[in-house]
Amino acid sequence: MTSRDPRLALVADIGGTNARFALTELDSPEPTLLHSQSLPAAEFASVQHAAEHYLAGLEARPAQAALAVACPVNTDEIRLTNRAWSFSRRELQAALHLDSLRMLNDFGAVAWAVPGLHAAGDGLVTLHGDPATPLQGPVTVLGPGTGLGVALLVGPAEHGWRVIETEGGHVSFAPQGDEERAIAAWLDAKHGRTSTERLLCGRGLSEIDAVIRGASPLGTTARPQPGDSTLHQPGLRDPADIVAAALDGHDLPARRTLARFSAVLGSVAGDAALIHGARTVVIAGGIVPRFIPFLRSSAFRERFLAKGRFAAWLESVAIHVITHPQPGLVGAMMALRSPQESTP
Repeated sequence: MTSRDPRLALVADIGGTNARFALTELDSPEPTLLHSQSLPAAEFASVQHAAEHYLAGLEARPAQAALAVACPVNTDEIRLTNRAWSFSRRELQAALHLDSLRMLNDFGAVAWAVPGLHAAGDGLVTLHGDPATPLQGPVTVLGPGTGLGVALLVGPAEHGWRVIETEGGHVSFAPQGDEERAIAAWLDAKHGRTSTERLLCGRGLSEIDAVIRGASPLGTTARPQPGDSTLHQPGLRDPADIVAAALDGHDLPARRTLARFSAVLGSVAGDAALIHGARTVVIAGGIVPRFIPFLRSSAFRERFLAKGRFAAWLESVAIHVITHPQPGLVGAMMALRSPQESTP
């Protein structure tokens, strides 16, 4: 039987597409991820099955864990937003033979990673501001991936930083201009309501592309279920293919799609910064790091600042993009080392 090691902790970043796992040694002076592995979420029936698959290959079992998941975590019953997985935190803790299990929202975990990444000067690219300037809070953390995550990082204070987890990606989309109104109408017809997450995610990129290419919302599968692949939706191009085609420069609809995506991201980031009173904005997620030069030349900055009387206030807000491949795992590891109380 595999032995349990009280010094080891399991950390995980579980989204709609991938379930990432690693170990960390709690008594190590330098926080380090060990035995990192990314598993396709579609290949497992539940979070428990994915975790057990990862743990089966280890020589020692961890006694503690911190799991970041793409959904609210303020109750015992956890239901992922973009995958048909649900579980009881207490039952999962018992099934994995853990002394403690800390649950984090996935973008709460990303927020926990930001101070360490910024201090190390590694894993961040600066879009605006001086990268050598110490991190100034409040910090808005947002990012398009399978969905749109939003979190708030408050500090620094005497006892460090504090993370406030939110579901800000689900606020209503505020279109600007005829093209965005057409996109919103298309998405309303298909989904019944258009949140910012409907646009600022991988599937949203595909649906913006469909609108620009003149596709009908009735010609695609209505109301996809959590975990459905874009590739299985008739009339939608894969988001990675759209980004590649846009950067290649020969596909005009793809370039228009990525330009519109960038503009909407700038507008939403500016709104979030105003709501949070942020002095720093950090963009995360798996999509934006693929096209940072394109983002710099897009209308992102213009739309970020297009807030009327508060444009001048936003001028001084620093903007960074996380390029570290595993910020959720880093954040879960840092959260375990923080004094903040765990979720119920």
